[in-house]
Amino acid sequence: MPKKAAQKPREDRTRLDLEFEKQDLLGGLFGEYDQNLVAIENRLGVYIAARGNRLTIEGEEANAERAREVLTGLYNRLAEGQEIDAGAVEAVIAMSAEPTLEDVVRKDVSEPPKVMIRTRKKTIVPRSLAQTRYMEALAREDVIFSLGPAGTGKTYLAVAQAVHQLITGSVDRLILSRPAVEAGERLGFLPGDMREKVDPYLRPLYDALYDMLPSDQVERRIASGEIEIAPIAFMRGRTLADAFVILDEAQNTTPAQMKMFLTRFGENSRMVVCGDPKQVDLPGEGVSGLADAVSRLEGVEGIATIRFGVGDVVRHPVVGRIVEAYEGSG
Repeated sequence: MPKKAAQKPREDRTRLDLEFEKQDLLGGLFGEYDQNLVAIENRLGVYIAARGNRLTIEGEEANAERAREVLTGLYNRLAEGQEIDAGAVEAVIAMSAEPTLEDVVRKDVSEPPKVMIRTRKKTIVPRSLAQTRYMEALAREDVIFSLGPAGTGKTYLAVAQAVHQLITGSVDRLILSRPAVEAGERLGFLPGDMREKVDPYLRPLYDALYDMLPSDQVERRIASGEIEIAPIAFMRGRTLADAFVILDEAQNTTPAQMKMFLTRFGENSRMVVCGDPKQVDLPGEGVSGLADAVSRLEGVEGIATIRFGVGDVVRHPVVGRIVEAYEGSG
């Protein structure tokens, strides 16, 4: 069970009062055993006391104001029907340091956030500054390269934008692809036909889809061809028009595969290329097609490159620490 931060209010510290209208949201705001309040206290060095629907925050002025903004942002998310977890709390704490992110501390929840993606099952808002820039690029640019470690939302947000454009009719189909590179496994020894062999490699894409659409709609749209999930080899020789196309795990493509994929781009289409340049599983000393493409195309009109860092990891906070530890060890 988390314990309250061992910190007592002092006379020389700023005291801020905060009152929330909807008491039924306070359980979600405080978290089980007040774990959300504890996280805010420990991260920002403040003391938070709750009495009914009123909170008192004490600490250094800047930190107390940030804590108030974090609590307001989290409460607003709950008032909009969103759920918050430990990752959301950590993300809002991090985002509160960014003065440009007005959506974090919106006081009027009747006004929708400026950056969001609506799908059948949920409305998604950014959890970091990089995610904000990424979501803006997903709605605007023709080709987007999304680079960074696991847990930063690269693929998840791309699938969300793709589903949004599919259900609103701005594209006719959604194509999800990734290379079937063997990371220590031998594909030929897996049981089943070719589809059964490659499906495990595509499972993260299926998982994201089922998080955005009801399962019956996913299955119906796959059966009708509106949603296609296939290895990158299946893209050869095609022109992908009126489509939202996502290439995941792109660091495991060769330069030739990447060129082939990018030149499939057709009219009224959007392409998103996701990958972590530090996690290349290509055999030998092969050059990653992702790194090669970014070096050639960054800055080209109509192409955006978004880079995520360890600080943008939005899974459980321990994931960010794991990524940081591995990157720090070289």
